[in-house]
Parts: sequence; structure tokens; C-alpha cells
Amino acid sequence: MQQAILGFSQDEQGHWVAQLACGHGRHVRHDPPWTLREWVTTEQGRSQWVGRLLECSKCDAEQLGQGGAA
Repeated sequence: MQQAILGFSQDEQGHWVAQLACGHGRHVRHDPPWTLREWVTTEQGRSQWVGRLLECSKCDAEQLGQGGAA
């Protein structure tokens, strides 16, 4: 389910987490060559993504009746 990005925080290992409108978080790592999200490495890049939609797998799981902790 698509959710708007409200902001970003970092987890205990320093990885960036998008804070979504639904209340869930989703990691948005820049981990080349597997995941290319160079925008997450700068404040300007992250700020340009605020308000954009991102898939929330926790909401998808909840919608399918599979639970998923908030």
C-alpha cells in the first residue's frame, strides 16, 4: 500500500528510515550495487522525497490479514 513519506530518522546502525503517514517506517538504504538510493545520503535529497509515496509492506501485510506490528 502506498503511503506518503513524512520525514526520516536513523536506526541504531545509522541506516535511514522513512517515516510514513501510516505510522510505520521503511528502510531506504543506499547500498550499491544492490540498491541505488543516493538521494538518501544528503539532507537535500531526503527533503525532496518528503510527501512522495512509498510502498509500505507492513500495511500490505495488515490488509491481507497477516498482522504486522506497527
